Amino acid sequence: MLRIQEIKLPLDHPEPTLREAILKRLSISDSALTSFTIFKRAYDARKKSAIQLIYIVDCEVKDEAAVLKRLAKDKHIGPSPDLAYAPPTRATGGQPRPVVVGMGPCGLFAGLILAEMGFNPIILERGKIVRERTVDTFKFWRKAELNPDSNAQFGEGGAGTFSDGKLYSQVRDPRHLGRKVLTEFVEAGAPEEILFVSKPHIGTFRLVSMIEHMREKIEKLGGEIRFQQHVTDILLREHRGEKHIAGVVLASGATIQTDRVVMALGHSARDTVTMLHQRGVFLEPKPFSIGVRIEHPQSIIDCARFGEKNAGHPILGAADYKLAHHASNGRSVYSFCMCPGGTVVAAASEQGRLVTNGMSQYSRKERNANSGIVVGVSPEDFPGDAKADPLAGMAFQRHWEERAFVAGGSNRNAPVQLVGDFLANRPSTALGAVIPSYRPGVTPTDLNLCLPEYATTAMREALPTFGRQIDGFSMDDAVMTGVETRTSSPTRMTRGEDFQSLNVRGLYPAGEGAGYAGGILSAAIDGIKVAEAVALAATARAAA
Repeated sequence: MLRIQEIKLPLDHPEPTLREAILKRLSISDSALTSFTIFKRAYDARKKSAIQLIYIVDCEVKDEAAVLKRLAKDKHIGPSPDLAYAPPTRATGGQPRPVVVGMGPCGLFAGLILAEMGFNPIILERGKIVRERTVDTFKFWRKAELNPDSNAQFGEGGAGTFSDGKLYSQVRDPRHLGRKVLTEFVEAGAPEEILFVSKPHIGTFRLVSMIEHMREKIEKLGGEIRFQQHVTDILLREHRGEKHIAGVVLASGATIQTDRVVMALGHSARDTVTMLHQRGVFLEPKPFSIGVRIEHPQSIIDCARFGEKNAGHPILGAADYKLAHHASNGRSVYSFCMCPGGTVVAAASEQGRLVTNGMSQYSRKERNANSGIVVGVSPEDFPGDAKADPLAGMAFQRHWEERAFVAGGSNRNAPVQLVGDFLANRPSTALGAVIPSYRPGVTPTDLNLCLPEYATTAMREALPTFGRQIDGFSMDDAVMTGVETRTSSPTRMTRGEDFQSLNVRGLYPAGEGAGYAGGILSAAIDGIKVAEAVALAATARAAA
């Protein structure tokens, strides 16, 4: 197989045009092209009147070696890389079963890879199976009844289940582990287009059934998944002056002994992170961001990005955007987790606190577009001495989540403010033309009540700039919903090159909660890497 990159064609090109472009690019006859597949399809919408599709294709041709030799100087043509995943080792028997804590994307793939290699992992999830969890989450959104262990953060599938289901990332992936993730998702029922569109997504309802299929696969391979099993402590032992993991303790008081534990916590498992800190596991504070969700009519974003002629085109779908501004007070303001045609959702996991997130279904057909507009914060912004207290960022998040809960009326309504009012620095008293999607409800107010002053100052400077980049972005009636605090984990469970904790052997911090991922794909890739490290360490020990 050979690969051609950057074949550019008009948006509405006839289907045969792609084959013709391949023949022209390779300078071969039609009979010499045996077959081709689209590896990736993106679009270039910088010129709204002439939007182009950009293809990467893999081709089977006759006398491939001769074609590659003839086109050796073309940097966009070469052999197709081998994308097949090959496990680095297999279990030899006799080793203790590894334990994976958490069944978000990271834990799901750590468990899957360990199961594929024959290690029969035990996966512990504090929440419920995905369909029961979905009932609890929708109950919270409709009736404001929160289950702290079964919500948008906790339960089978992790926080990514109630999101846009974005499956793209900017992490370096030289081993093509992301392809393994996407292939597993397709096998579990995801649409095959996620293998080739440039910004694949799935949406919550499809993710639910996919997660169920992946659970069944793990179990068939010898893995065991235990739900509503909250890890409240870890067992440690000393050996030659080093701490080693010896097992985990559950809320029931039961223990599971093992010498390998993957901590695939999400960014909201604050009680578990606190426990690890109390047990002496090395943690350090890390930067994250805080802000709001902003909503506009999706039609405005479509027209601004694609032009009126192409807005709503089936190939382009609902338009997204990516914005950034460096404010004069030194703060970075940027869009985060943009959800085209989606909704703003309640993502709290603790009583008396309020958190927002964004979610889309596969169709992306809801009336509004939403995105986080967030401002970077660093450990220097946290209360107290962040160097002495690695949990200071968590306290910072909780403080502003509590302020948001009160600003919304202490009844789980979210505080909202219209962009026009926010820019004028006056409270909102009523809504305008944009209908907020947050449930159970919203309260017009002043977002100064639940955000740091440096954040609101930077956002007031950024919004008009964004309005010049996307026509209508700073419209008066656009709705800002507070607060977005869980852009990433405020702590990092620092690990070495062997993926183990710096000071507890056999403990493998992984994924978003450990500070090593941001989103479904990157978390899943990290889960694969950590599973491989666990397996290699176990087989090396067995051989010693």
